[in-house]
Amino acid sequence: MNIAPKPDEQYMREALKEAEQALASRDRPIGAVIVNQGQIIAKAHQQVRLLRDPTAHAAIIAITQAANALQTDQMPEAVVYVTQEPCAMCAGAILLSGALRLVYGAADPKAGACGSVIDVTSNERLNRRLEIVREVLAGECYALLRKASAGVQTEI
Repeated sequence: MNIAPKPDEQYMREALKEAEQALASRDRPIGAVIVNQGQIIAKAHQQVRLLRDPTAHAAIIAITQAANALQTDQMPEAVVYVTQEPCAMCAGAILLSGALRLVYGAADPKAGACGSVIDVTSNERLNRRLEIVREVLAGECYALLRKASAGVQTEI
């Protein structure tokens, strides 16, 4: 387990606030925050059920917001914070965005694409590299996911 710097915990707490919003709207409680040069430039939560869109994951929505805020498709100084390990779609999008780092909370043993099930982020055949910090505030992130699966939400 990595020891997270304090700013990583601070920004992960912001992502957890987003995840709470997803839970309140009966979606999977996942939140994402993107930070560039010490400033939050994007915040999002999972909206798959709300939008009836299988691509409306927190990380994807946040990447779109960040690209619009920076007015570019590349964000080489950005750090992406997500409360759960990204899936293959999200991990690929994070790589394609050119982000510097990915920080996530809970591992995803069913669909995680940063080492749990597969590892999209360290495939040597790809031309992108990404620093990853795992399990930041993992206990809080897991607790929110358990809360959702315990009946607060009927389907995740």
